[in-house]
Amino acid sequence: MENENKDCPVETIESLTKEAESLKKKLEDERQKLNDVTLATAADRLDIINYMNIKPRRTLKGHQAKVLCSDWSPDKRHIVSSSQDGKMIIWDAFTTNKEHAVTMPTTWVMACAYAPSGNLVACGYIIRDITFKTFCVQGIIFPFRGLDNKVTVYPLSLEEDVSLKKKTVGTHTSYMSCCIFPNSDQQILTGSGDSTCALWDVESGQLLQSFHGHSADVMSIDLAPSETGNTFVSGSCDKMVLIWDMRSGQCVQSFEGHESDVNSVKFHPSGDAVATGSDDATCRLFDLRADKEVAMYSKESIIFGVNSVDFSVSGRLLFAGYNDYTVNVWDTLKCVRVCLLYGHENRVSCLQVSPDGTALSTGSWDYTLRLG
Repeated sequence: MENENKDCPVETIESLTKEAESLKKKLEDERQKLNDVTLATAADRLDIINYMNIKPRRTLKGHQAKVLCSDWSPDKRHIVSSSQDGKMIIWDAFTTNKEHAVTMPTTWVMACAYAPSGNLVACGYIIRDITFKTFCVQGIIFPFRGLDNKVTVYPLSLEEDVSLKKKTVGTHTSYMSCCIFPNSDQQILTGSGDSTCALWDVESGQLLQSFHGHSADVMSIDLAPSETGNTFVSGSCDKMVLIWDMRSGQCVQSFEGHESDVNSVKFHPSGDAVATGSDDATCRLFDLRADKEVAMYSKESIIFGVNSVDFSVSGRLLFAGYNDYTVNVWDTLKCVRVCLLYGHENRVSCLQVSPDGTALSTGSWDYTLRLG
């Protein structure tokens, strides 16, 4: 009798698992019934992109180690980059001059990004007690991510010791992998190796919202292109792509399909789809309205992972940086490669289209950034 009672919970779990799998299959079957045409077929009537005049125009040299991240300024002229040499450099993209070079107390300065107003700076790097800080350099905001778990912010003043104003905002239970300002200087959204994302108030240091749903490291996050900015997407080593409501902290949509880590996620300019890049050597497009994957960008000859993706301003082109030192440019509608960019001598770790869509910046482990 005792053994029968012990077996019941196991049998119940097994039966529920089978039922869940059955329902999942039925749902997929219903989706397939509506899948009457592919994206590429629907785009047959569109003109083919025959010519693209993209070539290196500028090379930014100054880092002494791998470039890990870069970001365009809202003024469309300046770029900030972070590197494994422990430097954060602010560049004039027009002249290639370095306008600022900030030395961090560690060699792992993993990420950087401009914030909306340009009044604060956040910086994160690998060090025992300091992981995420904010600095202000002539009205420019730079957030950085690091491989520790504390989130610290402070304004950077050239007249006084910036460490006097540092402020611990919050703490993850594992390293911080990505960060972004959600349309406001007052808040910071972070992703972590503890498989969660978190929204922090910069001034009070209060945790405003936590986001639980991934089962492995969160590698990338991106905000939906809306004025309210209440939705964001995350990609993880669990191969999943999740859409979140920042107000409720709930996952409102999930996508699967990748066969390895999802390294980069980016909302389509329309806000209706998300592009992803993965270690499985593919980029994919997930449509929020159709609630499924609608396109995959790959070739048999491409066997290296994707580190970073970004759209052109129109959304017609998808730029993807790969471990084989190249940038592939995909036609998002016809699902074909339209251009292959060479130049870097090591893996392309980051890339981004300028705010006005007139330029593309790429950063690489070859210590350089290139502008095209």
